[in-house]
Amino acid sequence: MTTLNRRKFLSGSAAAGGALALGAAGAGVAGAGAAQAAGPRPAGGPPAAPPVLVGPADRRYADLRRGTNQRWVGNPDQIRLVTTTQDVVAAVQDAVDSGRRLAVRSGGHCYEDFTTTQDIAIILDLSQMTEVSYDPGRRAFAVQPGVPLGRVYERLYKGWGVYLPAGNCPTVAAGGHIQGGGYGSMSRRDGLAVDHLYGIEIVVVGADRKARVVTATREADDPNRELWWAHTGGGGGNFGVVTRYWLRSPGATGTDPAAQLPTPPREVWLSEVAWPWQDLTEARFTRLMLNHGDWHARNSAPDSPYTALFSQLKTFHKSAGAVVLDSLIDADAPGAERLLQRYIDEVSVGVGKPQVRQYRRIAWLHAVQWPGFTGPDPTVRFKGKSVYAKRNYTDAQIAAAYRHLTRDDFGNPSTLLMIASYGGAVNKVAAHDTAVPQRDSVLKYQVVSLWNDEADDAANLGWVRECYRDMFAATGGVPVPNDTNDGCFVNYADVDLGDPAWNTSGVPWHELYYKAGYPRLQKVKAAWDPTGFFRHAQSIRPL
Repeated sequence: MTTLNRRKFLSGSAAAGGALALGAAGAGVAGAGAAQAAGPRPAGGPPAAPPVLVGPADRRYADLRRGTNQRWVGNPDQIRLVTTTQDVVAAVQDAVDSGRRLAVRSGGHCYEDFTTTQDIAIILDLSQMTEVSYDPGRRAFAVQPGVPLGRVYERLYKGWGVYLPAGNCPTVAAGGHIQGGGYGSMSRRDGLAVDHLYGIEIVVVGADRKARVVTATREADDPNRELWWAHTGGGGGNFGVVTRYWLRSPGATGTDPAAQLPTPPREVWLSEVAWPWQDLTEARFTRLMLNHGDWHARNSAPDSPYTALFSQLKTFHKSAGAVVLDSLIDADAPGAERLLQRYIDEVSVGVGKPQVRQYRRIAWLHAVQWPGFTGPDPTVRFKGKSVYAKRNYTDAQIAAAYRHLTRDDFGNPSTLLMIASYGGAVNKVAAHDTAVPQRDSVLKYQVVSLWNDEADDAANLGWVRECYRDMFAATGGVPVPNDTNDGCFVNYADVDLGDPAWNTSGVPWHELYYKAGYPRLQKVKAAWDPTGFFRHAQSIRPL
């Protein structure tokens, strides 16, 4: 089996978070129907670039027909790169009028083939919509959907000293990430990205088959508020094309932009430690997992001093040589170094002292590019399956994971369980307040594999599917919401959840993602996309 170059993904070069991590100056009037630009262009400034149309004969087509996951290659008639909201309206209306299937792409990090199926004729590429500005009328930051998260952090921090607690992969775009309920290394301290979403500008298609622009905000008297709510975790490709997000934290006051979003740490401590597989018996591996799960169960309340800490435990296949723990803590948190060391010590009890690969203090903006948490090499193929966990792993889950991580008939060192810290401020928000219903979990993780060659697809897909199925054998092969698990993360799309060969629980895929919130999302779908123009394999079905 050919294995991939672990240049970015693995730690001692590790991966994570966002991708794997893997869519105005207004008066601020609630429910305003016609959208206004997020900020006028400077007088004499260049006009917006016209859309770029790329067809099969264009040399750029080979690149632009695919996203980050090299398993998926589309065959569209046209890729349309747009720069303005009106470009989006025109593209959508053209697709409606011509009866052609359209798919929307911002950063291209989709886990499944939602933008590359063979019936898609037009890919609407939002990657050139990259403005980040402050809208004084709404007292909110306006972010277009094509901006990579790394650029969002840079613009917000350099311009106003604020940030958004979003994902760890700097190349993931805001578009799909935010509306899917994106999270990252500071979410335990400051919540999810959607917890700071004030409003959206979106292009929708009505029953009259006309594309139009609407805005929706969280204001209680906004008649479009349910459309805003659906974008606080409902996932991309469901209701329309988001062309702008407005970001302002709940409770923010005054007119100073620096008071409208959280302030990030000035500096953070970064740590990477590892336990060599040669030292990990099954008993020690079990102890490591139980220690890790127990620590998170005890230290993930919203008022815990450990909300300043985030880590990823990466239990690589034994062919990688080691199990890795990457951690970050706000250096300004009281006793930060002591808290970080105590965490590592408690996870290590009965396992053995880990190797220290790195330990250093670094400025926050530089840390957002740290390879310990950044995303995968965009030249690889991957498959991931997600889990929300409310408490410690069960003995059966640990035994199944160990069995598959130590298999001798499979040897990809880029195969692993990637287990992220969760909870904290995320769990301050009530389950029904946003479309992310998982508000009492303490861990969030993936069973994932990355590889280079198409010839290795069957082996890697088989490993991921079998490991996941066996870990959740007690609930039909999937993490059915119960006292231990709480379903799956919509941004880590997994079509296997709807396949009875891999989900024998009787619980449908949409309940694993949305739980009791799905009927509410269906009502929004019926109201704002009544013709079902925006759709993919796991899109919301209207009532």
